[in-house]
Amino acid sequence: MGKQAAIELKNITKTFGSIIANKDVSLTVNRGEILSILGENGSGKTTLMNMISGIYFPDHGQIFINGQEVVIRSPRDAFDYKIGMIHQHFKLVDVFSAAENIILGLENEGKFNIKQSTSKIKAISEQYGFEIDPDKKVYEMSVSEKQTVEIIKVLYRGADILILDEPTAVLTPQEAQKLFAVLRRMRDDGKSIIIITHKLHEVLSLSDRVVVLRKGEYIGTVETKETNETELTEMMVGKKISLNIDRSEPKNCETRLEVKNVSCVNREGVKMLDSVNFEAKSGEILGIAGIAGSGQRELLESIAGLQKLTEGQILYHNPKTGKTDNLGDKTPLQIRDLGVRLSFVPEDRLGMGLVGNMDIVDNMMLRSYRKGKTMFLERKKPKNLANKIIEGLEVVTPNANTPVRRLSGGNVQKVLVGREIAASPTVLMAAYPVRGLDINSSYLIYNLLNSQKEEGVAVIFVGEDLDVLLELCDRIMVISSGKISGIVDARTATKEELGLLMTKNNGGTTDEQ
Repeated sequence: MGKQAAIELKNITKTFGSIIANKDVSLTVNRGEILSILGENGSGKTTLMNMISGIYFPDHGQIFINGQEVVIRSPRDAFDYKIGMIHQHFKLVDVFSAAENIILGLENEGKFNIKQSTSKIKAISEQYGFEIDPDKKVYEMSVSEKQTVEIIKVLYRGADILILDEPTAVLTPQEAQKLFAVLRRMRDDGKSIIIITHKLHEVLSLSDRVVVLRKGEYIGTVETKETNETELTEMMVGKKISLNIDRSEPKNCETRLEVKNVSCVNREGVKMLDSVNFEAKSGEILGIAGIAGSGQRELLESIAGLQKLTEGQILYHNPKTGKTDNLGDKTPLQIRDLGVRLSFVPEDRLGMGLVGNMDIVDNMMLRSYRKGKTMFLERKKPKNLANKIIEGLEVVTPNANTPVRRLSGGNVQKVLVGREIAASPTVLMAAYPVRGLDINSSYLIYNLLNSQKEEGVAVIFVGEDLDVLLELCDRIMVISSGKISGIVDARTATKEELGLLMTKNNGGTTDEQ
């Protein structure tokens, strides 16, 4: 007997102005299965799922639940059809407890009988293997605990079809494995699970079937046990590409940066870095791993002169002059005047890295306008650089005079990374430089970073994907709660080892291996 379809989409189309997000997409999700939706950035994965969950309404097409055609106009309609979506960015009230968040907005809960609700929450937790304290406040929770609250919230409302958008993006390997075990139990209980992800190894280890989208169109569905990374990548991209990072051996390594006992606090006075010590060397890539919010951003901003230190020193050894300068008490412009090229690709690419209303050429000029010798801005070199980046990184744009805000997130990132690498730095810091990029572009960036290393640049790479960190970097430094919990050799370390260091609370500096 074949599987029963829980949800079926027929010829779903959604446009935003002239942009076609989804075009005639048809697919089926069966009861008791985990289906992965795979595709490059901008392929329409999240838009499609947002139509199932009631956030968007399709321009054309039909949705069937248990064989019956339905109309889903709002998230409330979706819940009525037992569909729940767990978004990448959680929608929780920090000052409320887990139980209060789970029952928030439910009309049939009457006067909020917390005791009764807590009992139901515990029953759901025991059934599927969740670990949760219903009385714990959200602001006291780890990322994985918050995600657990979101999942139980939709189960509490009776969801039989669950959609998870990039569910492991901020989890450690151990937390991801716990989540996978829970999802498998839910599948075995007859739930239908849809996972939106870009991590191929997770798709292969977790899902039963894989649906591939490309440029908003349905490409095909394959049985997970009958496919591999190469085939899935080719379906996503439409051509054969190499998924190899050509990591070279470090050569002529010299200490370029020394970070000594660095501490800093955020605007609320919370200590974000606590006595951090490490060295960055020329001719190597130093990876930085850690759970989101562990201090990665503050560390890079401290080196770039954007974050004021409360104590410690950042010493830069200038390869041209042979002098050593303390960057900790200097502004970003003073650091640049020293000849220090700390190229910084921030997490917030439009907020900190680029000006959205300016075109690509003008964003190139942000790095060079102070060098002008006359009152008139020199545009020829920046324009040539813009065109070189557009061609080399395959930036999708009408031309170099297109405002950056009109580009997709992935193409904005390419412009930013390209500009920073073109600045010929001696130290290149890249925070999540492939966030939002498709697989082909991501590997292009990885190999660009490796080529910078080969040219003697000290590369500091903050990444989310531990597989990439292990494959690309020479050493990996793990930061946990603002402290360095370990520095390991990337060639011999394991994901499990990194995961344990990411959740280590006692901090302290670990000797390099």
